[in-house]
Order: sequence, then C-alpha cells, then structure tokens
Amino acid sequence: MREIKAEQITKTVRDLCIEANCHLPADIKDRIALCSTEEPFPIAQNILDKIIENFNIADNDIVPVCQDTGLALVFLEIGQDVHISGDLAEAVNEGVRQGYTEGYLRKSCVKDPLDRVNTGDNTPAMIYTDLVPGEKVKITVAPKGFGSENMSQIKMLKPSDGLEGVKDFIIKVVEEAGPNPCPPIVVGVGLGGTFDKAAYLAKKALMRSVDERHANPFYADLEEELLEKINGLGIGPQGFGGKTTALAVNIETMATHIAGLPCAVNINCHVTRHKTVVL
Repeated sequence: MREIKAEQITKTVRDLCIEANCHLPADIKDRIALCSTEEPFPIAQNILDKIIENFNIADNDIVPVCQDTGLALVFLEIGQDVHISGDLAEAVNEGVRQGYTEGYLRKSCVKDPLDRVNTGDNTPAMIYTDLVPGEKVKITVAPKGFGSENMSQIKMLKPSDGLEGVKDFIIKVVEEAGPNPCPPIVVGVGLGGTFDKAAYLAKKALMRSVDERHANPFYADLEEELLEKINGLGIGPQGFGGKTTALAVNIETMATHIAGLPCAVNINCHVTRHKTVVL
C-alpha cells in the first residue's frame, strides 16, 4: 500500500489555491477569446476583450483574476490502495490556510451563517471525497465566488415534467440570474440522484472542460441545444447584451427514484477556476 504524508497534501492544496486564483484554465481562456471573435455586438466584444486583458494581467503579475477569491472547494479522488498519514481534513484546511494567507487572497469564509464572524483564514474548505481504485490521489481546488453561487437553484421536478420541464427550469434559472453572476457563465447541471446528489453533480459538472461534451450523445446534444437557447436570451457579457451569455452547459446525470426528477443548476461566472494535481 502506498503512503502519502499529510504534509504533501497540505503543500499541494496550498499551491493549488494560489494557482487556481491567478490562472484561468486554458479551455476557459480559449473559449472567451473565440467568443470575442464571433461576437457581433461592439459593446459585448469590448467587454470580452477587457476580460481577456484582465486574465492576461493576472497571469503575468500572478495576482487574482477576480477580487472574490471564493470559498475553497476541494475535490479529492483517493485511491483505495493509498494510506494518508495524518488527519486528511486538517491537511486540506492547513493548505487552504497557507494558500490564502501567503498568496494574499481575500478571505471570505464566515464561521456561522448567522453571526457572520470571519474565520480569518478562509477555512474550513468545502471538501468532497470519492474513493476510487488505484494508489493515487487526485486533488482539485476550485475557488467558488458567490456572485454566481447565489444564482444557483435546485428543483424537485416530477417525472411527468419530463425533458421539456428540465429545459424550461434550466433556462429559467439563467434568465432570472441575468447579469448578476458576471456572464459569460458556465452552467453546471445535475440531473437525477437525490436532493443533495443533484447539487453535487451540478457542481462537479463545472469541473469539466468547456470543450468536452457529455459521453452520452443524447446529453451532448442537449448541452448544445441549451447553450444555443441560453445565448439567445440576449443577456450578454456582464449583462450589456450580446450573443455570449454562456460559454458552455455541462450536464452530469445519475440514477434516481421512480417518483423523482431532481434538477440542480449551479452557475459559475466567466472566472471558472479549477486546478488539478495527481499525487
């Protein structure tokens, strides 16, 4: 059995917090650049160009691409043949603590949702853990800003609502969000499971490249159809109009109960940050 020290987890999470906040993934950059060349509305194109200028400055100066450096979401895929020496949760939180402090990143976590006292180090992280075969650990840090998170919704649809009900709900969520989540957005959709699993699937969908479509051709076509309809809403970059409201719609699905059709929509702004390392 392979052993990984908790200290290695801490260092990796620390580095990922800084890198994810300062460097957008290549697929997001490329899609924004492509949208700029295809955007017919001058104001919208100008805004996209400003977004490009912004992430280039962040890259070159190693500064956060957005002032909201988010809650630290940490996805762990842990091989069943790995032994982690030490407290895993504490190792992750220490990495977040170091990354947000040493990287001069804004600390946005409050200890209690009602008394609103800041924890001062952006911990605790939101940790999602999956056990997988093998002897490796895959760590993804995805800082999540709440301008977009607050625009997310979940609905327990009835099976009779069917495909059209799913489409209508997803488009309604984006339309109601309007300019608030700083479009162009990435739309993560979770379909199936239970109330909580659907939300998890929607968030996990945001980790998938905007260039990668669903493996099932039916859902791949649905992603493209929804993207076209969402971009037809005319919200546009930062809400000033245009054809670029969303960069992608990513759908993740799983089995569900015969009486249910859970559908969750998790929205991310154009600063869709995530960085992964495999140990």
